[in-house]
Amino acid sequence: MKVAARAAAVLTVVAQAVLFACPAAQAAPAARVPSSAEIAKTAESAEATETVAPGVTYRAFKVPTPRGDTRMHELAVVPASGGPHAELLYPGTVAARSTVSRMVGARNAVAGVNGDFFHVEETQHPGVPATGSPTGPAVVDGSPLKGAVPLGQRYGPRPPPGATPEDVFGVGTDGVARLDRLTLSGTVKTPTGPLAVGGLNQYALPVGAVGVFDSRWGATSRARAVCGTDTSRAGACSTDVQEVAVRDGKVEAVSAAAGSGAIPPGTMVLLGRDAGARALRALAPGTPVQVDYDLAAASGTRFAFALGVSTLIRGGSPLAGLDAKAAAPRTAVCVAADGHGLRLLATDGRGGRSAGLTLSELAAALRPLGCADAGYLDGGGSVTMATRDGGTGKVAVRNTLDGGAEREVPNGIAVFAGQ
Repeated sequence: MKVAARAAAVLTVVAQAVLFACPAAQAAPAARVPSSAEIAKTAESAEATETVAPGVTYRAFKVPTPRGDTRMHELAVVPASGGPHAELLYPGTVAARSTVSRMVGARNAVAGVNGDFFHVEETQHPGVPATGSPTGPAVVDGSPLKGAVPLGQRYGPRPPPGATPEDVFGVGTDGVARLDRLTLSGTVKTPTGPLAVGGLNQYALPVGAVGVFDSRWGATSRARAVCGTDTSRAGACSTDVQEVAVRDGKVEAVSAAAGSGAIPPGTMVLLGRDAGARALRALAPGTPVQVDYDLAAASGTRFAFALGVSTLIRGGSPLAGLDAKAAAPRTAVCVAADGHGLRLLATDGRGGRSAGLTLSELAAALRPLGCADAGYLDGGGSVTMATRDGGTGKVAVRNTLDGGAEREVPNGIAVFAGQ
């Protein structure tokens, strides 16, 4: 397969987490969004400042909203040669979940926040288990990890005009952070002709497609990948299904059902639904097969790591059509104009202590903080920011959690101290 070279991308980072709480998650009436000057003024008066690690500081402050003040928590990383950098935070396989604090501890990071929306439940297809896997594309260590599910199969808000399910935040192999778009492409070469790769380690495949799964998917059942349609999560599961296991360039085994259990390293499983299944059915054990795929960035960038986002701000301007009514817990990431600074934000809106944000308000709050581009990550009960105590080494959650306990999530963004 074609992958980018393994990269250790060193990034000058400015990271921020935002905490909000309100009595309940509900639709709030649209109201005047505080001005950039109001937000900037309150941001200047920090409630507390502390050092998390050399070059990494934390502060807390409040910003106004039409429903009351919102408390923000900011993790700032000072620019330095060989200094802080960001990486993908995940449990080691795509279809697995863990808490942010546990993953930060396991990776020896100094901080982290939750990441992409994910396949949190499966009520539409009785008997088919939820996979817990994220919706958007992902890259880890310079290698494509997964593709984006079809738009109709996504969890989270529908992307506003100008955004797509393929939108990502990441850091290139050049060490520059950016928002971009990653499109999966690939080919399964067979003696009877090429087949297009329509999915990579994702919980939902396009109708009629052939998807690729490997050991990084995990042991979770692949049955959900053939359910739903490109426009509806509730669409029926395909009845025409075929799996083909490929190892050492040849078909090793075939099956007429989506499988489960860990895929051995070095083996790829091709899963087809409908037209894709019929095409795979021509491949008998021993047939030579070559699988090539890649995640291509719209900018041409090669990514060291990336994960899915819903774009909020592009080129310094919020996208049109952002929701201005529903205030809820939020997590976001934003990038400075030169790509050498980022902010991580986590908000809470259900704890009764502060107001919560609409997506429109979230975008407005990011602009005076120097965000040239910004993306919304997962919200609700997933919202978490954790930091490591420099003295004790213990990892603690900084925000008040929705429901009082950490939710296990499939991925996030980790911040590491310099060498």
